[in-house]
Amino acid sequence: MTSNNQRADPRSIAGVLETTALIGFLIYAMAAPHSIAGSWIGISIVILVWLIRTIVTRRTGFRQSAIDLPLWLFFGWTVLSSVFSIEPRQSIPKLINVATFLMFYLAQAMLTRKTAVMVAVMLIASASAGVLWGAGELILGRGVIVSELSDNSSLRLDTPLQAGDVVWRVNGQRVSSSAEIDELIRATPPGQRARLSVISHGEHVEWPGVLVTEEMRHAVSPSGIVGGGRTHNFRASGWTRHYETFAEVLQIIGQLAFAFAVVRWRSVSAAKNSSRRMSLQLILAALAFVIVAAGIALTAMRTTLLAFAFGMFVMTWRISASRRQRFVFAGLGILILVLGIGVVWRTRARGALALQDPSASTRLQVARVAARRVILHPVLGHGMDAMHEHWNEWGFPGKDMLDAHSTPIQIAFDRGVPGLGLWLWLMYVFWRLATRTEKKVQGESPAIHGLILGIIGALAGFLLSSLVNYNFGDSEVALLLWWIMGVAVIIDKASLPASEEAKSSTSQSTI
Repeated sequence: MTSNNQRADPRSIAGVLETTALIGFLIYAMAAPHSIAGSWIGISIVILVWLIRTIVTRRTGFRQSAIDLPLWLFFGWTVLSSVFSIEPRQSIPKLINVATFLMFYLAQAMLTRKTAVMVAVMLIASASAGVLWGAGELILGRGVIVSELSDNSSLRLDTPLQAGDVVWRVNGQRVSSSAEIDELIRATPPGQRARLSVISHGEHVEWPGVLVTEEMRHAVSPSGIVGGGRTHNFRASGWTRHYETFAEVLQIIGQLAFAFAVVRWRSVSAAKNSSRRMSLQLILAALAFVIVAAGIALTAMRTTLLAFAFGMFVMTWRISASRRQRFVFAGLGILILVLGIGVVWRTRARGALALQDPSASTRLQVARVAARRVILHPVLGHGMDAMHEHWNEWGFPGKDMLDAHSTPIQIAFDRGVPGLGLWLWLMYVFWRLATRTEKKVQGESPAIHGLILGIIGALAGFLLSSLVNYNFGDSEVALLLWWIMGVAVIIDKASLPASEEAKSSTSQSTI
């Protein structure tokens, strides 16, 4: 097997496999900010290549690290809590989502430091493209503003739709006029519901919609909507409809862009004769950071904005050599927050800035109920997704089955207090590994130093956001978290002295 730290012969089987795996990771990176389905296409390629290489070489390529023990204990406890769940039929299938941690091992087995940087650059480029597209959509507008609903409209009778709301999708297809809404309702088979995607009071909501009948299909206007044009007042979500997921993914990727820009800037400043290439790389990294930061602001996610600023502060504190530099970067973070505050004020419901909007109050109620119920099942928890079968029975408010909106509370609710303790241990070990590695590579290339520094900022932002968001339960976010965790191990192992690196290589798992 060709070592991760040696250049593979392109003509060899190992070289072809490693190149194919890199293509799979690049496909994943291209799709990660936008599509979980596209992400899995890339990951599936990597898995297939890894299986072939493992069979041929009899070596998995996995490296021992301090993360292994808490990770496997956490996974084992999750399996145990699912088996003894209140609703095992819900919890056991959910283990497929938990298996996203395999990305941690795929990354360290199939990537080198150089190729990890390439994947990170693709993540940043793809995220930037998604933000620019979302900004363009904000300029052009989205959906159909409901100016008026006819008195006999079925949407008035069967849905909460009212004047001022915006219908932007019907049955998953985007619409830009009342005629398109009517056409899609007519295309819905009788007896089925026309699903609506609506922007109401600044929030995206999904409704089952209206039950379609033959009489409705033959009406002049099945919807009864009088449209008032497109809205420009909505939360950016890139090529997805999930602005929460989009914001969380951008938060992680934005930290990488910021770290690349800052480390490159320090290198250019320190070099007496900086090359044009170095300066161009600095400009591109800084531009990508500005674009992604603006994208986070345009999602109007309050907590993610704070998390992003916090991650920037953590990185700035570690790398800035002077108080002046810290003030400059702190000012940059404040500027991003101000932009985000303006978007929240313009886009979301009244009282959103003071956390007095319906979204904030509902989140608080759900978190309180979940936290109180932890004491009823403190050891193994209730089981993943068990709350969906007992939502109102257990005292959760409303009809929309959500989650606890807090990763620590949700983990304790699902997997018990020991499960939460193992997760906290895992995050601590990851933090310690990343910060220790960042110190070791400070004298190395700006790309490697920037990548590990960005991982520190991404983890800091992720952990802060996790207090009021169940971001760990989002597959897109979890995959990215496991990826940066694997990259941290790659950089750490590659930074060992030659004797220790050789010893580490001989300890790789074999079949």
